[in-house]
Amino acid sequence: MTSKEGRNHPSSHVSFPEPIGRRFIRLGMELYAAHVIIGRNQPALFVLTSSSSCKTQNKKNTIRKMSEKPELLSPLKAVIIPGNGGGTVESSLWYGWTKKRLDKIADFQCLLRNMPDPYTARETIWLPFMKSELQCDARTVIIGHSSGAAAAMRFAEKQKVYGIILVSAYTSDLGDENEKASGYFNRPWQWEKIKLNCQHIVQFASTDDPFLPWSEQQAVADNLAAELHKYTDRGHFQNTEFNELVSAVKNLITASQ
Repeated sequence: MTSKEGRNHPSSHVSFPEPIGRRFIRLGMELYAAHVIIGRNQPALFVLTSSSSCKTQNKKNTIRKMSEKPELLSPLKAVIIPGNGGGTVESSLWYGWTKKRLDKIADFQCLLRNMPDPYTARETIWLPFMKSELQCDARTVIIGHSSGAAAAMRFAEKQKVYGIILVSAYTSDLGDENEKASGYFNRPWQWEKIKLNCQHIVQFASTDDPFLPWSEQQAVADNLAAELHKYTDRGHFQNTEFNELVSAVKNLITASQ
């Protein structure tokens, strides 16, 4: 019944909308209560709906979700990306020696493989190999030496990894045709993306490197805010043992625990 007489009749069951002024006051009180529950220093999220039947449990779930932090993944493996030049990497420089020692760490492994296109080390070949064959991912520490360091940095521009350890890293092709053909140096480095995709960045560099000017090694450290291990007598790190590197990997594992 919609007549004036029906609306004024005591037995009528017709209901009326809540006055606008009263509705705003009630809504303001609800928002203030939610603010008190969440806390002044916590971000607040308020969802306005057409219904006033919000459940208490839904409010608790919202508050819980806002306070949760993303879980930080711990590393499960290291992957050594060697410099270019070919040969059997297991018996080259410190690669095999390091793998054996990292394999002894509980619940951890180290992968070391002969790379395709070993002399030119083309980015278009190495990076897909790192993703599909070596399965570099968010729980991987990539150890890159020389050309392998360039590959590690380019990989981290696009993929999340636990960390990268750069040995003898540089920023340009140094006027070398083979380095130019690799493809790593044909565009600017995306330093911010690398930092965003890595929880940890460690660098080993030496001022007496016969192939790399110190300015390029320092540029890597500066742009990536790397944990720099600077030496004056290690050259291009072509030794057969690398205790400091093993310690660096162990420190990254410890940092995740």
